[in-house]
Amino acid sequence: MISPEEFYLRTRRDFLATSASGLGGVALAHMLGSDANAAENALTHFAPRAKRCIFLFMAGAPSQLDLFDYKPKLNELDGKKMDPSILEKMRFAFLKKESATLMGSKRTFHKHGQAGMWFSDLLPHLASCADDLCMIKSMHTTQFNHHPGQLMMQCGEPHFGLPSIGSWLTYGLGSENENLPGYVVLLAGRGSSGGATLYQSGFLPSSFAGVRFRNGDEPVLNLRNPKGISPGVQRRGLDALRKLNGIAHESISDPEIESRIAAYELAFRMQTAAPELADLSGESEKTLEAYGVDRVDPATGGRGKGGSRTWSTFSRNCLLARRLAERGVRFVNLIHASWDQHSNLDKELEFNAGMSDQPVAALIADLKERGLLDETLVVWGGEFGRTPLGENRPGRKPNTGRDHHPNAFTMFMAGGGVKPGFHYGETDDIGWEPARNPVHVNDFHATLLHLFGIDHLKLTHRHGGADKRLTSLTRESKVIHDLLT
Repeated sequence: MISPEEFYLRTRRDFLATSASGLGGVALAHMLGSDANAAENALTHFAPRAKRCIFLFMAGAPSQLDLFDYKPKLNELDGKKMDPSILEKMRFAFLKKESATLMGSKRTFHKHGQAGMWFSDLLPHLASCADDLCMIKSMHTTQFNHHPGQLMMQCGEPHFGLPSIGSWLTYGLGSENENLPGYVVLLAGRGSSGGATLYQSGFLPSSFAGVRFRNGDEPVLNLRNPKGISPGVQRRGLDALRKLNGIAHESISDPEIESRIAAYELAFRMQTAAPELADLSGESEKTLEAYGVDRVDPATGGRGKGGSRTWSTFSRNCLLARRLAERGVRFVNLIHASWDQHSNLDKELEFNAGMSDQPVAALIADLKERGLLDETLVVWGGEFGRTPLGENRPGRKPNTGRDHHPNAFTMFMAGGGVKPGFHYGETDDIGWEPARNPVHVNDFHATLLHLFGIDHLKLTHRHGGADKRLTSLTRESKVIHDLLT
C-alpha cells in the first residue's frame, strides 16, 4: 500500500507526462489512423493549387551555364581574369582565386517556346516542353559545399536533424492513399552527399520520413510474408502487437509508439500495393518508349554513372513517380547524383543531361495527357550552381570543369499552379549573380508551400522551446507570387 504523498506524486507525474505528449498523441493518432482521411480533412490556410509534388533533385549541382543560362558575354571573355575585388570575399570549394580565369560554354543555345526560353543542345526533349515550364534563373543560396547545400534545399537550413520538405507536406496534409507511404524516395546514380539526411523526418514523428523504394520488382525489403505465414496469421500477430504497443503507450505516452503501430499497419497494406506499383506490364509500349525505360548507358559514362543501368533506372523512376502521383502519394523525391563536374565537364554533363532530358520531358507530357499536371507540381534542380570560372585545382588539367557556385543557379517547375511558359529573374552578363528578381532557397520553399495552400509561417512544430518551420526563423522569406497562375 502506498502513502497519500507517494500517490499524489505518482498522479502528478502521470498527469504531466500525459498532458505533455498525450494531446499531441491524440492528434497524431488521428492523422495516423487514416492518411487518406487526414488528407480529406487537412486544414489548408487557403485554396491549394497543387495536391502532390514530384521533386527531381539533381544532387551535385548541374551547370546552369551549360544548360539554361546562355551568356554570350562569358564566351567573349573566355580566358580573361575577373576583377579581384569581386573574388576577394568569395569562398570556393577547390578553385584558386589568384590564377582563375573565366570559362565560356562550348554548348549551342537556342530559344524555344512562345516565351523564348533558352536551352542548350543537351536538352532537346525538355526544350520541346518550354511552354509548360516555369523557369527560375536567379536562384541563390548561402551554402557552397554539397552536404550543407543539399540540406538547405531539402530541409530549409544547413543543419542535421531537420524535417525535409516531403516530411513537412505529409505532416501538414497527410496522403491521399492509405496503402502507400505519403512520402516516397527513389534513387539513381552513385548516391548523394547528403544520403538519408535529405529525406528524414527530423523532429517530426518518424511516420513522416521518406520511405525509400528500391529499384526492381521488390521495392521494399522484407515486405513479403515468409513461407508458411498466411495473411490471417499475420493479421492476428499484428493485432496482438498493436495491443502490446497500446499498453506501452498508456504507460509512457511516447508518440513514437503510435508511429511504430502505423508503420506495421502500413507495411501490411503495402504487401499488395507496392508490388502492383512496381509492375509496369500494364503500361503501353508507347509509354515505355517515351520514358526510355530500356535505354542503355552510353559507353563513355559520366560521374553520375552508378552501374551499367543508370539511364534506364532513372527513366523507370520517372515512370514510377507518375504512377505514385496517380495513386495519390503526396511527395515523391527522385534523387540522382552526381552532377559535380569539377573536371571533364563536357562528357560528364552530356551523360547526365542525356539521362535526365528524355524521361523528365516524358513525365511532364504524360502527367499533362492524363490530366494530372494541373494538380501535380514537378520540380527540377540541384543545391547550387557552377561558377563562370574554370576550375584550376592543382594537379589537374585546368579549365575542364566548374567549381561550386551558390551565388546563382537555375531551377524549373511545371504544373501545380505555376505559370507555364514563363521564366523569372536573370543573372548578370557572365552569370555571376542575380541581376533581377533574386530568389533565395527559403523564398522557393515558401512559394512551394503556398502552392499547397499552406502559409509557411503557420506550418510549425514545437521543438526545443521554439515553433520550428521549413523556412528559416532568422530570415524573412517571401512567396514569389509572380510565379503563380
